[in-house]
Amino acid sequence: MPPVGAKRLWVYVVALAMKLLALQYEHFRNLAQVTLEPSAHATIAVGENGQGKTNLLEGLYFLATLKPLRAGKLAELVAFGAPGARVTGRFLLQGAEREIAVDILPTGRTAFVDGKRAPSLDAYFGGVSVVAFTPDDLAVVRGGPDGRRAFLDRSVFNRFPAFLDESREYARALKSRNRLLKDHAPVSHLQAWDATLARVGARLWVRRRALMDELSTRAATAFQRIGRTVAPAVFDYQPSHLKDVVFATATEAELQQALLGRLDERLPRDLERGFTSVGPHADDLDISLGEHGARQYASQGQSRALVLAWKVAEIENLQASNGFLPLLLLDDVSSELDPERNAFLMGYLADSGAQTFLTTTDRAFVERASGADSRWLKVRAGEVTAL
Repeated sequence: MPPVGAKRLWVYVVALAMKLLALQYEHFRNLAQVTLEPSAHATIAVGENGQGKTNLLEGLYFLATLKPLRAGKLAELVAFGAPGARVTGRFLLQGAEREIAVDILPTGRTAFVDGKRAPSLDAYFGGVSVVAFTPDDLAVVRGGPDGRRAFLDRSVFNRFPAFLDESREYARALKSRNRLLKDHAPVSHLQAWDATLARVGARLWVRRRALMDELSTRAATAFQRIGRTVAPAVFDYQPSHLKDVVFATATEAELQQALLGRLDERLPRDLERGFTSVGPHADDLDISLGEHGARQYASQGQSRALVLAWKVAEIENLQASNGFLPLLLLDDVSSELDPERNAFLMGYLADSGAQTFLTTTDRAFVERASGADSRWLKVRAGEVTAL
């Protein structure tokens, strides 16, 4: 641990283990041709709603994760009338420069490393990590389980990039099984997909459990600094419908067998309803304040503090596991926080040394996160200029 006087320098050196040097957007949403050289610390895009400042973050997020931040379909990422889009980033990683790019078509995406098609996801990601924080995240505590699962899984992917392929394999198997259920297919046809769902579903459970083991205590500690409440925050994940299985200690093989048994046990119900009722896709992230469920009992301010605490914990956990800070993307979050919690967040960003990208409609919201080397941008109708 460095001495107190050296803390800021130490964090800065760690942060430079990953640095984004340049970004280029081509026909990404309303960004026809945009090239940026971001600040090593804070790059801040200012503009009215609907002008394209969020598209800057979404393009960077897609480049770093190969997953949309908001869009439901890849076609939504391509500018109207354009055949495709591309986002390119040049990074400094552990002292070496590398370029990654992704071509986006309505039918799929292709990833490149240093001008060549990426041979694997591991080769593509190569240590690049990003944590995004959007106004939609602030609603997850009081929203439905779908939003909390997506919120959890973004953190799982950030920590374990292989989760991207694993979750896609699970989604394909789930879609196929559900189609057979709706068609009242013979049980023998369903059993092949049951085996795949159980195998991949157990792996997703193990990934989520590992993330929760690392993150839940950090998030509870962060909430103590932010929450302004006596009741402690509790973040928990327990798969639904698992009986006679101690989830915390079960092996992946035991979880696979348990899920296979639940699928068989619930088959009559699934045939009646036409969908699969058990598995990772049916679980929820449980968030509580003391003994009370946060969804029912947390105030709006407490709900947002819980999400903020999770994000702080995720940043610190990635730094601990990777050895350097992730890129931080914040899309107009400050306007949704009360002044005290926004001040905490801006102070945290300024002190962290992380390379940060923020959007805002009012620069006064984020002044505290800026520094002498910050880069201020004006975004209007897809055009990006220095501010």
